Amino acid sequence: QVHLAESGGGSVQIGASLRLSCEDSGRTLSRYAVGWFRQTPGKEREIVAAISYSGGTTYYSDSVKGRFTISRDNAKNTVYLQMNSLKPEDTAGYHCAAAIPGGRWLAKWAEIRTYDFWGQGTQVTVSS
Repeated sequence: QVHLAESGGGSVQIGASLRLSCEDSGRTLSRYAVGWFRQTPGKEREIVAAISYSGGTTYYSDSVKGRFTISRDNAKNTVYLQMNSLKPEDTAGYHCAAAIPGGRWLAKWAEIRTYDFWGQGTQVTVSS
């Protein structure tokens, strides 16, 4: 069973960096593709980035491409989201989620319903 927990959020100024971590206490995360999503009150949860179970394939939303990097360390059952050049519009609750790898994930990596396990989230606030 997958049990995800996010950490690393906080309050920072414009242009700062943060690194979020998504750890699986069930120690099975290496078998899953992982996505990072974010959500603000009143808005739908949106994809930020996703990574295949091997780490060989990554995807990014246009809004974070070039600023965020997703990576993973399967030996540590952890997926990371390095966030640089943060902007106020990056303010949100960030959630990681795990999906069964394969054709469905490759085709629908950006869709919420593709993911089977979710963490509780960590808050990121960017202000001037």
